Parts: sequence; C-alpha cells; structure tokens
Amino acid sequence: MSVNRVIKREAFIQGAKRATGVTVIIDVFRAFSVECYLFNNNVESIIPVASKEEAYRLKEENPSFILVGERDGIKLPGFNYGNSPSEIVNIDFTGKTVVHTTSAGTQGLESAENAKVILGGSLVNARATADFIKANYPNEPVTLIAMGWNGTQKAEEDELCAEYLQSLLANQEVCVLDAVAMLKNTAGKKFFDPEQNHIFPEEDFWLCIDVNRFDTVMQYIKDNDGIGRMKLLL
Repeated sequence: MSVNRVIKREAFIQGAKRATGVTVIIDVFRAFSVECYLFNNNVESIIPVASKEEAYRLKEENPSFILVGERDGIKLPGFNYGNSPSEIVNIDFTGKTVVHTTSAGTQGLESAENAKVILGGSLVNARATADFIKANYPNEPVTLIAMGWNGTQKAEEDELCAEYLQSLLANQEVCVLDAVAMLKNTAGKKFFDPEQNHIFPEEDFWLCIDVNRFDTVMQYIKDNDGIGRMKLLL
C-alpha cells in the first residue's frame, strides 16, 4: 500500500452520500454476499436498484428479468427470491438478468454519487476486493461504508468487514475468524431464532461468513442507458 493512502470509515446511507475516491459499499447480511453467489452461479447481469417501485417497473418492461430482494429482511411480494444466499446457491442463472433491491446495500450504491469507483463488499469477497484496489488504485483514497441494518443502524458484521478490509489495504491483515464466529451471538442471532427462520435461514449465516470464499470483485457502473449495473471484474 502507498504510504499516502487515505482510508476513511463511514456508515449508513448518509455515509455513502459523503463517500469519495474508491468506495466499498459493505453489506454482509446479505446483499453483497448474495451478489457474489449470483455471479458464482453465472448470472449474466445484476441491476441493483434502491426502490422496489423501480424493480417492479423493470420487471414489467422485461418479463424475463428475475426479481431478488427484501424489505426488513422479508421477500417482497411478487419477487422470485428473497435476499437470501441459501435460496439461490444451487440455482443456475446462466443468461439471466437479476434486478436486486435491498434495505441497505443497494441503497448505498445509488447514494454514493460522489465516489470515483464503487465496489460491493462482504466477507466472502473481502480479500479479492482489497487486492483489486491495491493493484489498480495504489494511491487513491478509499472510503469504506458499513451499511448496517436498513442503512441507518450499526451492524457488527458490516463494521467487522470494514475493519478487515482496512487491515488488508494497509498490509496489516488482522485475523477475523474468531470475531466472525462470535457474530452468531450478536448480529447473527436472528439466523438461529426458530421464529425468524422463515425470513433469516440459518444457512444464510454460514454462507455469508465464509471469509474469502470468492475471488469476486464487483463494480457498480451506470451505463449509457442510465441504468446502474453491477459488473463482474474478477
């Protein structure tokens, strides 16, 4: 890492609005974990949108599009899948376009209007994301945005991922495995609550905390048609 690198930590939708330079929007439970699994399953295109209305509009105009997303963790009416990696981990998305909307992660993408580069980050692709930044933007300031619950409340998993990314960018990697395991007793408790398993399956927890499972780098780019798409770089 360049000794001149500036790394800023921000949080929530408001933090995304302040982001500059290379920006990583972090959503571990579950937005950008889901998108890594989608790319691993050969999805052709992901269109992240902030509003559910935009998702429904795109589906109406393009009936073949697949809707993935949630509000307050709950799958939206008429959507094909919730924001759940366990729902899609064994689905082949070859040739498919997914429209993805969530309460936090996709909101952050659209809010980071002042960022030079916007990447989607989670524990499952943390090292790949940090390595990409170091290789391609060695002197650029970096903003790490922990999106939290609904983009407004602190979430331990996103803060932990931001801390881990910061250590990787500084070439001072910290071991997060013990801290990740402890999420089961904090932010991840909902995945082990029988009354919430229909919304937060236990398998989602394990799929989301599988640190560095993928060599996946995802960049959010608005195309000439004005639609933002998540592009697979690696």
